[in-house]
This record gives sequence, structure tokens and C-alpha cells, in this order.
Amino acid sequence: MEGPRDRTIESPCISVCALDENDLCIGCQRTVSEITRWAAMTAAEKQEVLEMIAEREKKMLIGGRS
Repeated sequence: MEGPRDRTIESPCISVCALDENDLCIGCQRTVSEITRWAAMTAAEKQEVLEMIAEREKKMLIGGRS
């Protein structure tokens, strides 16, 4: 069962909205699905997305874009 929607975790959007060749936003590193679902996500779901963003950014820093 999903928990209540969470409005305390701010969106990672930085208003640089364009998709790269992997369909990730070049500004916030989220997928289209993550972007469109953000407002309805629970705190746990948002935290999971933020952790995935951190992993994606780490991969970019070491030279991979997958």
C-alpha cells in the first residue's frame, strides 16, 4: 500500500528541461516517468528517485552515460 503523497521533498528540477539520448532530463537526471509522477509520489518513492539520480550523476562523472 502506498503512503500519503509527500510535498516536503522538493523536486530536483532546475528548469533546464531537455532529454538526452538516454531519455534522461539533462537538468535533473530524471526519466519522463519520474518527472510526471513526482507530485503523486510518497516520500519514500521520492527518496528512491533522488538516490537513483545520485547514481546517474556519479556514472556521468566517471565517463559513462548508461
